[in-house]
Amino acid sequence: MLHVNIEFPIIDPSVRSEKFAWLCALGIMTKAPEPGKVKTRLSPPLTPNEAAALNECFLRDLSMSIDAATEQAPAVGVAVYTPVGKEAAYDNILPRRFKLISQRGESFDERLSAAVADLLAAGFQSVCLINSDSPTVPAANFAEAASELAKPGDRIVLGPSDDGGYYLIGLKKLHRRVFAEIDWSTERVFEQTVQRAKEIQVPIHQLPSGYDVDDGTTLRRLTDELVGRSDKDNIAPHSRRFLREVIEREGRGRIWPES
Repeated sequence: MLHVNIEFPIIDPSVRSEKFAWLCALGIMTKAPEPGKVKTRLSPPLTPNEAAALNECFLRDLSMSIDAATEQAPAVGVAVYTPVGKEAAYDNILPRRFKLISQRGESFDERLSAAVADLLAAGFQSVCLINSDSPTVPAANFAEAASELAKPGDRIVLGPSDDGGYYLIGLKKLHRRVFAEIDWSTERVFEQTVQRAKEIQVPIHQLPSGYDVDDGTTLRRLTDELVGRSDKDNIAPHSRRFLREVIEREGRGRIWPES
């Protein structure tokens, strides 16, 4: 396939842009999809190459939904990426309207705080940070988050995940407290984030729940949801196609065993 270098615009947080003034940045927190560096908990049952390929599918599905949401609400899609120097990895994956901004910080909470700070500094009215593990979250959820943050008054938007975390957090101001003293990668993340918001007295708007795909159990759940669906169903089409191709090639035993 011919490689097309799209060269997405890279946002410089030191330059404030008025064109972002009324927009919400719908930002996917993403690592460049390289074998052995992404979705490592999916290997096994997937090989490292397959895990990286499925990660690309997740990014395609999520960014497609985010791009659709920008037609329904005042928002723009952004990939909050790492590492610097891997910008071309997103060519042929993200919609053309997307923009890029690099991650900074060491710990996870530092990266989240820095992403909010940088996008607000660049001129956005609000910011949503979205994980890259939830390809079935529909565009309507992202549009709801952006529309809620466009309303007057401070608030936080949270999209809870079934595992006790969240797939989206949206803010109008950088409230570092909501990222502090959180037991990341545990079932307590959502509950603790809600408690931090109460401590600083910022109201929360809760979105419909979603789920993360980050291990063999949730991969089977995703396959249950997608493989039996009609091709006319537009939920996570790239992820669905990938899973169907594996099953058609070798049967369901490896990634979708009989219950």
